[in-house]
Amino acid sequence: MSADYYELLGVSKSASKDELKKAYRRMARKYHPDVSTEPDAEDRFKEVQKAYEVLKDDQKRAAYDRYGADAVNGMGGGGPGAGAGFGDINDIFGDIFGDIFGGGRRRQRGGAQRGQDLRYTLELDLEEAVKGISKEIRIPTIGRCGSCKGTGSKSGKMDVCGTCNGQGQVRMQQGIFSVQQTCPACGGAGRVVADPCGDCNGTGQVRETRTLQVKIPAGVDEGDRIRLGGEGGAGTQGAQSGDLYVDIHVRPHPLFQREGDDLYCEVPIMITTAALGGDLKVPTLDGSVVLKIPSETQSGKLFRLRGKGVQSVRSRSTGDLLCRVVVETPINLTPEQKDLLRQFQESFGENSDHNPQSRGWGDRVKRFFDRMGL
Repeated sequence: MSADYYELLGVSKSASKDELKKAYRRMARKYHPDVSTEPDAEDRFKEVQKAYEVLKDDQKRAAYDRYGADAVNGMGGGGPGAGAGFGDINDIFGDIFGDIFGGGRRRQRGGAQRGQDLRYTLELDLEEAVKGISKEIRIPTIGRCGSCKGTGSKSGKMDVCGTCNGQGQVRMQQGIFSVQQTCPACGGAGRVVADPCGDCNGTGQVRETRTLQVKIPAGVDEGDRIRLGGEGGAGTQGAQSGDLYVDIHVRPHPLFQREGDDLYCEVPIMITTAALGGDLKVPTLDGSVVLKIPSETQSGKLFRLRGKGVQSVRSRSTGDLLCRVVVETPINLTPEQKDLLRQFQESFGENSDHNPQSRGWGDRVKRFFDRMGL
């Protein structure tokens, strides 16, 4: 071979291995006998292979750079392309065969294929999620063509695929390499549409917006998912449709927070109710109930109303409603009211028995300062 190996690949003598590999891919595609129309394509293809075999190997490249092609003839390997290595061959020839067959790492075209799965996020109020509801949704999707019933054919007739002769596979032989792939014309089915439908161009699919009624079971929660089999995108040429997955999102509620099957609610109470006790009307998802507040109730006290939570969609057990009372400090006081509060405060004197939390907190502060030496 008289041509310079670097010139054959179109790179400089300082080219890196990545640059060599990219150049080899480019030249191999250009001169591959099955895609090139040049009369000497096969010979040029072999020369490119030989050049890459030498230059990708550090030892061979060093010998070639110093002594020329005669120094590397017979150095390992046997014949054009033998030194390319299986990793390089699979990578480079996968791209070349993909160009020829439309396969390789590209998505297969043609043939019957299952429809795509679809995802839809459905927003619900808390009451709807807890009680259950039927919701109407509109889904933009790929539907089955009504003219050909999804077959892609006007008459429903199918012919044997001329590309693979009904085998569903195609094979390419190049020297010692043989590659078998799914036929790109029929997608492996071995049969193709004889008379394509004009409404869907033979795919059996059309764009549409579908209206569905989705039944939401009682007790669903944020992040739950409902699967509707066969309600996704239509398959090609009559293949099975995909599924529709409805993801549940529950909007924030002004009164309740849900944790599992329990509901939480904050209830403000007057300082007099907390001190003296009383009856308090609180909301539940089934209406209001009376909560009895005992005297001397502290702010943050949690009251549990059993069975007033959510019925689980899985176990059918029912959670509780937990009401956390928050003692509210009165505002916009009149002078008379302020005076009454001062008299009320003075009535305690030095007796700390009326403020057990303050006394306990004061003791903890004192121990902390003692420990810090303050």
